[in-house]
Amino acid sequence: MEKISPAIERAQPKKVHVIGCGAIAREILAVCEANGLAHVDLNCLPAIWHNTPDKITPGVREAIAKARAQGFERIFVAYADCGTGGHLDRLCEEEKVERIPGPHCYSFFAGNADFARRWDDDITAFFLTDFLARQFEAFVIEPLGLDRHPELRDMYFGHYRKLVYLSQQEDEALQEKAKKAAETLGLEYEYRFTGYGDLATSLLRA
Repeated sequence: MEKISPAIERAQPKKVHVIGCGAIAREILAVCEANGLAHVDLNCLPAIWHNTPDKITPGVREAIAKARAQGFERIFVAYADCGTGGHLDRLCEEEKVERIPGPHCYSFFAGNADFARRWDDDITAFFLTDFLARQFEAFVIEPLGLDRHPELRDMYFGHYRKLVYLSQQEDEALQEKAKKAAETLGLEYEYRFTGYGDLATSLLRA
């Protein structure tokens, strides 16, 4: 009778190439580290595309083509719709890849179901994430010209009532930054710890 060999170690999952928004790079890496997702190969596109969503779909298309040329069979898009007006969904369908469900990162961090449930109360909310709390000046104040023309604040933010900080990590320094941002915009401040929400669920399935 043929001798049975010792138990073979469980095969490692096949590499998955994640094409992500640079604004959530820290969070993707944190989820991967916490869950032992060593098989994830991460490529982050420029976070500033947050402010120019028309660049997202062409950029993701190019990144998918490069990943396939490098031999990756499994590709996952770590973007929500992010203001692409459905164009990113059409690309994902065409390329047969999945993306994180939801309209934007505020929704998937909060949990898409919970974000939708709260929407009537949050319709006048301006949202920050950890990234935007860190980069408030560079991604909100400077692009809107409020550093040069603070008198424009009410034109941009007069229809908002509160600033809601959706926090991925409990960090007192970031909370202070978010509070200051609310003061700068003349808005009430509300803090909600979300963790990684549906981002974690999606990466674990990728």
